Amino acid sequence: MSFNQFIQPYKEKLRLLFREEGDINKISLKRGLPEEMLHEIMDCKPLSVFIPEEYDGRGVKTHEALAMLGASSYESLPLSLMMGINGALFLQPVANYAKDEVKAPIFHRFMEEQNMGGLMITEPDYGSDALRMETSFQMNENSSSYHISGTKHWGGLTGQADYWLITARKKGKNGNLGRDISFFIHDTRNGGIEVEEYYKNPGLYMLPYGRNKIDITVPENHKLQPKTIGIKMMLDILHRSRLQFPGMGIGYLKRLLDEAHKHCKERFVGGQSLFNYDQVKKRITRLQSSFTICSAMCAYTSEHITIDKDVSSANVSANTIKTVTTDLMQNAADSLLQLMGAKGYRLDHIAGRSFIDSRPFQIFEGSNDILYQQISESVIKLMRGLKLTNLYEFLSEYRLTEQAADYFKDVLNFELDTKMAQDKLVELGQILSRIISLQFTLKLGEKGFNQQLIQSTVETLRSDVRGMMGSFRTDDDSKVVENYEESSSWLQVFSPVPA
Repeated sequence: MSFNQFIQPYKEKLRLLFREEGDINKISLKRGLPEEMLHEIMDCKPLSVFIPEEYDGRGVKTHEALAMLGASSYESLPLSLMMGINGALFLQPVANYAKDEVKAPIFHRFMEEQNMGGLMITEPDYGSDALRMETSFQMNENSSSYHISGTKHWGGLTGQADYWLITARKKGKNGNLGRDISFFIHDTRNGGIEVEEYYKNPGLYMLPYGRNKIDITVPENHKLQPKTIGIKMMLDILHRSRLQFPGMGIGYLKRLLDEAHKHCKERFVGGQSLFNYDQVKKRITRLQSSFTICSAMCAYTSEHITIDKDVSSANVSANTIKTVTTDLMQNAADSLLQLMGAKGYRLDHIAGRSFIDSRPFQIFEGSNDILYQQISESVIKLMRGLKLTNLYEFLSEYRLTEQAADYFKDVLNFELDTKMAQDKLVELGQILSRIISLQFTLKLGEKGFNQQLIQSTVETLRSDVRGMMGSFRTDDDSKVVENYEESSSWLQVFSPVPA
């Protein structure tokens, strides 16, 4: 079956379910997805794009996976996240790291029994600091299975997944935990996971989240096999997932752009179409630029990230793509809500839903502030290795920015202080990520993408980088006032003038 024969019926099914037979915005007000609706969606076998051909899947072709995620997010962002969790955080790691005898029954159940799987890394006391997780494992006395115990939370599909990838650290005889991370496949039919609480997350109602008590036994062959060490395997898994965020972003951004364009053409204010106002045009132009940047990132990931490529070291590109895509998604939702006005400020309206549902994308799989800092640290490390201090000199030769750097030579041509404060590292990361995004955009333009959109996006990114550079080069001496409550009542210092 050609990809078009696969994806078109899927798109038509989603449109039928979410817009003709039902209203996704009203459906989204309820926790979870109606079971009969989920079955109809899974009948299209969307997760087959994440399963190798030898197991009756479509072969794990990156462009197909991104296109399926995009088709999903055009109709429902939470649905696309559900597919992304299954694919990038379960099926692809299984394809890359599970033993051959374990893969076949798992992939069969996904293809024929509509099974789903998720990933548990985060713990109540260790979110971004995942390497300090306390979930532990020990080999049982018969040496044919592992015992794993601990607490995990914020795993998408809590209480719903048929399989889990669970991370843990090895417990030594003295009770100390090892430094490396291991991954285990758990079949929920074997029990041992107790959902202690379902969280009332403010958005993404379709996906259940909660806190899980883990006390399970896993067969020895259900432990993933890293090529080197477990931490590097975890980086490969997380980076691969981040690199596929544009798949979820592209359909979502296209839908918001379509909704904004339609609303502004049809809405009349002050006797003229809303579309005629300059501020409205500015917002729509930025929505178009967001769509174009995300398209460029889809093209980059499809071209460079195959299932068999180790991306554990691709931290700069992965972190750039994740942060910029999710920032664009949230900013687009903010713009659509502003354009819609009060009409859109409802949970059962696409503008209100989008604003709430897109916000956590900037947090999960690495908080954007942390990832921006990591981008800067990685670039500074590369500069030190080359004994370079001039930012433009480095970026003009760096493979991710060599084409884009010339657009900013006047503002990048300075000696970089590599011992900057943490907040400046975040700001620099934001700047670097937009320059890299410009390079992706220019590459997309070379492939024949709409040149008007490319040129408009180039100007948008140039403006963004120059504005960010102004803030980065300006010293901010403001400080946190710890005893802020002292003498801080305006009413006490207010002295009205007597009549």
